[in-house]
Amino acid sequence: MSRRIEQIRNIGIIAHIDAGKTTVTEGMLFLSGAKHRMGMVDKGTTTTDDDQEERERGITIYAACVTFDWKDVHVNLLDTPGHVDFTAEVERSLRVLDGAVVVFSAREGVEAQSETVWRQANKYHVPRICFINKLDREGAGFERVVVEIETRLGAHPLPVVIPVGSGPAHAPNPFRGLIDLVKMKYLDFSDDGKTMKELPIPEELRDEAEFGRSQMMEVLYGKSDELMTLALSETPIPNELIRKVIREATLALQVQPVVCGSALHGIGIQTVLDAVKYYLPCPTDRPPVEGVNPKGKGQKEIRNPDAKDPFCGLVFKILPAKTGDFYWVRVYSGILESNARVLCPSIDKKENVSQLWQIHATKKERDGQMDRVEAGDIVGLIGPRHAVTGDTLCDPKAPINLESIQFPETVIEMAIEPETATDRKKLEEVLEMLKRQDPTFKTRESLETGQTLISGMGELHLEIIRNRLLRDFNLNVKVHKPRVSYRETICRAVEVTGQCHRIINGQQLFGAMTLRMEPFAGGDQRVTVVNRLPDGIIGAESLQAVFDEIRARADGGGTIGSFPLTKIKVTLLSVEVTDQTNPMALAIATGDAFEAALREAGPVLLEPIMKLTINTPDEFYGEFVGDLAQRRARIAHTESLGGRTTIEAHCPLAELFGYSNAMRSLSQGRAGSSMEPLEYEPAPSDVAAAFSL
Repeated sequence: MSRRIEQIRNIGIIAHIDAGKTTVTEGMLFLSGAKHRMGMVDKGTTTTDDDQEERERGITIYAACVTFDWKDVHVNLLDTPGHVDFTAEVERSLRVLDGAVVVFSAREGVEAQSETVWRQANKYHVPRICFINKLDREGAGFERVVVEIETRLGAHPLPVVIPVGSGPAHAPNPFRGLIDLVKMKYLDFSDDGKTMKELPIPEELRDEAEFGRSQMMEVLYGKSDELMTLALSETPIPNELIRKVIREATLALQVQPVVCGSALHGIGIQTVLDAVKYYLPCPTDRPPVEGVNPKGKGQKEIRNPDAKDPFCGLVFKILPAKTGDFYWVRVYSGILESNARVLCPSIDKKENVSQLWQIHATKKERDGQMDRVEAGDIVGLIGPRHAVTGDTLCDPKAPINLESIQFPETVIEMAIEPETATDRKKLEEVLEMLKRQDPTFKTRESLETGQTLISGMGELHLEIIRNRLLRDFNLNVKVHKPRVSYRETICRAVEVTGQCHRIINGQQLFGAMTLRMEPFAGGDQRVTVVNRLPDGIIGAESLQAVFDEIRARADGGGTIGSFPLTKIKVTLLSVEVTDQTNPMALAIATGDAFEAALREAGPVLLEPIMKLTINTPDEFYGEFVGDLAQRRARIAHTESLGGRTTIEAHCPLAELFGYSNAMRSLSQGRAGSSMEPLEYEPAPSDVAAAFSL
């Protein structure tokens, strides 16, 4: 199945939790004809939330892909989670999407996770439109949210649709319709949102409509000389030209068109779909993807979104299954056919692509199998065995390695123990499968206790993993309470020489390695290794053994509590070799130097600091400030608006376990909060001392 690339829209729906993303998706599926009935989150009948945990909790946990047609465009849509514990689903989705719909609640406005997903969209330069939802709720305010989008997100919102009224039916001026500022029409949804009628603007709304139109056009005049010329000559401006200018400004990230409505009642969903069609990019509107030639010396390669270019795609999600993992792939260039052989350059292995499937929700459609897919589309593959999330698949004759997907570090961990040896083997298999599915889920074995430690992005993340182990996989395991996932680093630079003087299997071995270990804020968040040894002094096999030994020691953790090492740079300075030197000897010498350097460089325990955002009625502000002080928190910012105060505090994760219960107690259940990882900071001496006992 091939589609004209200009008609494809690869978009994601992103927002703070409970802003209405999944309901918007359901409305799109219903109005496009892909569903005969609109699913309800509260009833667990939505298409994209098909996991049992999602249905029970009423939240999205896993990104789900749905495809449908709207007018003459084909939409590949990813519905993403709003909870910060599942931010990886947003990260990997935005990495491969061309555009995004950002949903805001008209009552709550810009919330903490709204800022996070907006920053993620900025990171990948994703053009976006804004949908202000829930205008039928008490306390809704369209203009207020537009101002918040501009001031808090540093954005350039451009309302192209404005609401008529706000609030529920019993409000003095209830939300009852929309005004399209491009067509200058009143949009009536009185038929329960199923149909949208375009009517002349009522006389009593004419002034409001003219004012909104003039504000929109003032922005657009600065984006187009043609528009300005027509305006100065008082010539009527065609709607097509207005849409063209809005589209160009949106693709250039100069504006974000704003539409609005109530997804629950189907009001405004058509305007979102039209905005996706008119203003969000097709694959050819995005820059060509860049990568490196894995067989060259960092030589840059470019692939255009064209079926005539060699095939390349990026794996952005894997759904593990015993019958064969299901790979979600964004095709950036070329053509991919079923039964093809492709290269995974990061591991230099060829993979089979036995089947191609159109993705629908988190499953394969029964009739969605395809023979081929072309540049710009998103497809599900069955066949590959070795590639992981973030890997490139490409034509073996034209290799290219695209930039992978970077995920945040885990901040919380939990010990699990299998009851029997049989359970241990099954547990290992299940954990490996879960790691393929979720890149922010990590496992390691504690050197002190022998327990398996699983780590994730928050309490909810680990709770869902635990439930899956017990319920979905019927594992008989003992689960311990979650604990903070600390890190270790060093406070000063040292140079150390490690040696090997050993007899192994009757052979005398010798080797010496001098290295420098120092604090390092750059690079990734683990241990960065730099080779400064003279060229040719040791062979490739010996150098690989040295690097493998450093990685193994780094994975083994530090000297305080065997926690993962971070923000450390190791530089290989010099090596001493004789005829008794082999790769094993150099690995032993390197390990000796690494351990000695760790001890001499002053180990430091780091604890995760969370960005905690609290929204509370003003009368409880003092209680929260006092409570935060007891939790070693620093208040970074406060803002009061409409009788409520938003507090941003930076607080150690160790002080925030079970915080949702404390928050409800402090505010009589009237406050809300969210948290996300911020940074790692040195832990107090008494915390570090507890691990040294």
